[in-house]
Formats: sequence, C-alpha cells, structure tokens
Amino acid sequence: MEIKLDPARRARTASSLRALFSGEFDEPLSEFRAEAVIDLMLRTLGPDIYNQAVQDVRSHLQGKLDDLEGEVFADAS
Repeated sequence: MEIKLDPARRARTASSLRALFSGEFDEPLSEFRAEAVIDLMLRTLGPDIYNQAVQDVRSHLQGKLDDLEGEVFADAS
C-alpha cells in the first residue's frame, strides 16, 4: 500500500525539512532533495506508522465496545 500526502501537507513538510537542514545543519536542501527525503520516509516509516495508528484505533474502539454493556445495560429487576 502506497502512502501519499495531500499536496498542501507535502509542501509544508518539504518546507519544514528545508528549514531544519538550513537551521540545524547549515546545509541548504533543494526542493528536489526535500521531496526525495519525504518519499524515503513515507516508504520506510509510513507503513509502520499507519499500522500503529490502526492498532491504536482498534484498541480504543475495543475498549469502548467492552464498556458498552455497562453503558446501556438495563436492570430488569
């Protein structure tokens, strides 16, 4: 599964990377190189981050489902 960023988020990320390299490393980063770094991070980190997010949502929803009986249980007595 390919993970893509919408164009506005991708542009903000590239801008942040360029500022980081310029400010922290005194190394100018071209737009082309910033895009290459983004692509690498999406390929290498993207799937793990996505899978972790899915597991986090699953755990959260499971907790809500486990608590559902306590929330909607009607006492029959």
